[in-house]
Amino acid sequence: MTEDIYTDYLIIGSGVAGLRAAIEMSKSGKVLVVTKDLPTESSTEYAQGGVAVALSDEDEIGIHYEDTIKAGDGLCDEVAVKILVSEGPERIIELINWGAEFDKEGTKLSFTLEGAHSRKRILHAHGDSTGREIERVLINKVSIIENVKKASFTMAIDLIVDENRCYGAFLLKDKEIIRCFAKATLLATGGAGQVYSRTTNPRVITGDGMAMAFRAGAYLKDMEFVQFHPTALFKKNAPQFLLSEAMRGEGAILRNIHGEAFMKNYHPLGDLAPRDIVSRAIISEMVKNNSSYVYLDLTHLDENFLKKRFPTIYNTCLNFKVNIAHEMVPVSPAAHYIMGGVETNNFGETNIKGLFAAGEVACTGVHGANRLASNSLLEGLVFGFRAAQGAIRYVEGFESFSFRKDLYNKNRIQYLDSFEMDTIKNKLREIMWNKVGVIRCSESLGVAKSIIMPFYERFSSSIFLDPLSLELKNMITVGLLITESAYARKNSVGAHYRTDYKNKLSNWEKHIVIKRKNNGIEIS
Repeated sequence: MTEDIYTDYLIIGSGVAGLRAAIEMSKSGKVLVVTKDLPTESSTEYAQGGVAVALSDEDEIGIHYEDTIKAGDGLCDEVAVKILVSEGPERIIELINWGAEFDKEGTKLSFTLEGAHSRKRILHAHGDSTGREIERVLINKVSIIENVKKASFTMAIDLIVDENRCYGAFLLKDKEIIRCFAKATLLATGGAGQVYSRTTNPRVITGDGMAMAFRAGAYLKDMEFVQFHPTALFKKNAPQFLLSEAMRGEGAILRNIHGEAFMKNYHPLGDLAPRDIVSRAIISEMVKNNSSYVYLDLTHLDENFLKKRFPTIYNTCLNFKVNIAHEMVPVSPAAHYIMGGVETNNFGETNIKGLFAAGEVACTGVHGANRLASNSLLEGLVFGFRAAQGAIRYVEGFESFSFRKDLYNKNRIQYLDSFEMDTIKNKLREIMWNKVGVIRCSESLGVAKSIIMPFYERFSSSIFLDPLSLELKNMITVGLLITESAYARKNSVGAHYRTDYKNKLSNWEKHIVIKRKNNGIEIS
C-alpha cells in the first residue's frame, strides 16, 4: 500500500455535479477530484438534448415545476422540485458568464421543446452537444483553481467508514491501493446504465458510487425507477447511440416496420408523450409485429435544418450508413437514466456523516418515478452546488480523523480471469435487459433474482485490484438492488411497469428504501 493522501474534500466522479461542487468547495479548502477514466468521460459528455430551464419569455418557474411534478407521476419531492426550478436559472446564467455558448436566435437564447414539457424551455449548444459544452466550461473553470487537484485513471474501491462516519475512500491506481482521507466525501459517479445490455450510457457508467454507498451502509431509494430512452440506434455493429428526444420535439415521427405512425394510439400527446409511455409503446409495436426495432422518421424535415440542429446525430448516423434526412432510422429503447440512488436531503447529505452525493448517483426525490426530459443536467448543477454547501458546513465542524477498527483486510483480495469476468458480465446484462427491463412481472423478476443473487453472494465481500473486476462487482450489486426494489413495488408507477400489477394500487405513494443488513439486504 502506497503513502496515504489527506485532503479537505474528496470528489469521486467528474461529471456536471462533481465539477460544480469542486468549484464551490475550493473556496474553503483543498479538493481532490478522482475519476477512473479521463475527466471528460461521463454521462454529462454524452447529454445531447439540452438542459431544461425557465428562462424564455413564454415560460415561468411555476410551469416548469408543474411539468416536473406531472412527469414524476406522484412521487416527486415537492420541495426538491421547487429548489431545482427556482435555483436553476441562476446556475445557467452563471455558466453563461463563465463562457458557455448556448445556441441563439439572433441575440436571444434559443429554446426548443421536448416530450412532456408544456413550453419551449430546452437550451442546447452546438445543436446536440449540450452536455459536452457544459463539461467544457466546468473543466476550464476548475483547471484554473489552484485548490482543485485531479487524479485521472484512479478508481475508488470502497469508502472509509467507521462508526457511521465517512473519512474518505480506498483508491486504486496502477494496481496499488491508496488510502485517501478526506474531511468530506462527495459521490458524483453518475448512474448505472451498463448493468443493461442495451444502454445509451458510456462504458464507465457501472453504478460504482451506488454500490460503494450500499456497502458502506448508506440508504438507497427508488432503485426500481429506471428510465429507458425510447430511441437508441438499432443497427448491427453500431453503438446504441442515443437519438435525442429533441428530434421528436422538432417533428420526428415514430413508425412501426410497416411505416405506420402509432403513438396517437397510445397517448394523446402522440410522439411527445412521456418517455416511459413511448418506450412501452415501442416495445408493444415490436412484439405485435415480431420486430427488433421501429423507425424514427425525419425524412419530411429539411436536410439543412437537420444538419444544423443535430450535427452530431446526423454525422454519427451517416458514419453507420444511415442518412437521417433521406431514410428512416431503426431505433429501439435502451437504459438511459436511473431516478433512484443514494438517498440525500437537499444539501446532498446521506445517512452517513461526512458522505454526500449529487447528480444521477443521488436520489433527492426531484425526479419522482419518471424524470422530465433534460432536467438531469440542471439537477447536477443545482444539487452539485448545494452538496458543496452542505459539505462546507460539515467540514467547518470537523474535529479529527479517528478510527476504531482496522481499515483494510488484504485477505479479501480476489482475482478473476478475463473469460470468466466477460461471461458473468454478459449474463448479468442480458438478464437485466430481458427480465428487469421496460416491462416486468413477478415471474421475470424472480428469475433475475435467482441468477444474480449467487453472483452477489460470491463477490460482495471481495476486493479486486483491477478496475474491470471491480466494475463487475459493482454492477452485480446494483443489478440486484434494482431487481429487489422492482420486486418489492407491486404497482405500476412512472417508469416502473409490471404486467401483473398494471395500476396504482393501495399504498403506491410510498418510497422503497433499500439498505445493507449484515451481508444481506433490507427493504422498507
